[in-house]
Amino acid sequence: MNITRENIDELNAVVKVEIAKEDYNPKVEKVLKDYRKSANIPGFRKGHVPMGLVQKQYGKAVLVDEVNKLLQESLNKYLTEEKLDVLGNPLPKEQENFDWSDDNYEFEFELGLSPKFEVELNTKKAITHYTIVADDEMIENQIKTIQKQYGKLVAKDEAAEGDQVTGTFKNEEEGIENTTTLPLEKIKGKRNLNKFVGAKVGDTISLKTKNLFENDHELMEFLKVEHEKAHDLDIEVTFEISEVNEQIPAELDQELFDKLFGEGKVTSVSELKEKIKEDAEGQFVQQSDQQLLNDVTERLIEQTEFDLPKEFLQRWIQVSGEKELTADEAKEEYEKSEKGLRFQLIEGKLIQENELQVQFEELKEMTKERIKMQMAQFGQMDPSDKDLEDIASRVLSNQEEVKKLSEQVMNKKLLDLYKEKANLENKELTYENFVKEVYK
Repeated sequence: MNITRENIDELNAVVKVEIAKEDYNPKVEKVLKDYRKSANIPGFRKGHVPMGLVQKQYGKAVLVDEVNKLLQESLNKYLTEEKLDVLGNPLPKEQENFDWSDDNYEFEFELGLSPKFEVELNTKKAITHYTIVADDEMIENQIKTIQKQYGKLVAKDEAAEGDQVTGTFKNEEEGIENTTTLPLEKIKGKRNLNKFVGAKVGDTISLKTKNLFENDHELMEFLKVEHEKAHDLDIEVTFEISEVNEQIPAELDQELFDKLFGEGKVTSVSELKEKIKEDAEGQFVQQSDQQLLNDVTERLIEQTEFDLPKEFLQRWIQVSGEKELTADEAKEEYEKSEKGLRFQLIEGKLIQENELQVQFEELKEMTKERIKMQMAQFGQMDPSDKDLEDIASRVLSNQEEVKKLSEQVMNKKLLDLYKEKANLENKELTYENFVKEVYK
């Protein structure tokens, strides 16, 4: 057997594989002898079928199968030994006048080669690394939400601002009839709100749906209408009041603190505010880190220039799926996936150059931490090491879970690398301003 390579350019090559009869014939003869032992052909005893008949019936199929096996094994071994970094898979070239009746065969494969390039993390233009802080307004709003959540409802006969009213929205023509509890703070506009203020249990109020709430989603929620219908809905509905409740907020006392955080963990309003700030900013770190990953990814794709074997990849995409694509479909698919492919190559180079590896112990520790968090949500605050080990073992026996966890651990390692080596510019801002700036 002889394998040679011709480099067309830096990104494309052709590999020629020459297979002689002595390379494949011993394997073909062995398979045919095994067939002869088990062949069940009418007129012959098992194991006594003439070899010529076995050759005639099975010879070509066995030859093709064994040559293809040898071809794939040899090609894969060659790519490994030569340390060729290829994109996609080798594409066989069409050959005219190929004949399986010959003794010796020659096959050619096109290769798409990975480009050579350098990745510079310390970019000239700094990348923003956001630090999201919980401001006083957010903390106060969170305290009000907690007080509402742990407060109590007191039944009333007459509605006032800030109350909750339960009743039924109706419009026969549009088929609307939905009973709901409506916090009056959701009502938009003084004119609409005044229709509720002073209304009593049993009263029916007429309302226009247009500008009744701040957005279509609230109209969908309280009237139970489809999104398409809610958009620009401008009809008259009635609301019959069946119940009025005043929401009395919970007192900011030790009983509430203990309910929220456990006995004695928080003992004052100032400690409550610190705890809310700490918890909120802890959650914001995840969003900040994800944004940093996104921004570094975009910057690296933008500034790391290299060519790809575009025509080869389009041909490979055309034939590699379950269904063969047209040339135009393959081109469109390539254009959609090119950006992702570029970052895969950049990310792979960063992982290789910085020797980033995912160890099994890291996967196990991440799994155990997540299990502890999930158990804590159900009140199991101190699970035993044995329980954690047993559950983690079950999780890590699932290959799909292992794959997802490995990607998450590697993302964390890349994030740490970016924080250490990338040109970052820290920017501190509130969550509200972060959303405005990032999602503008």
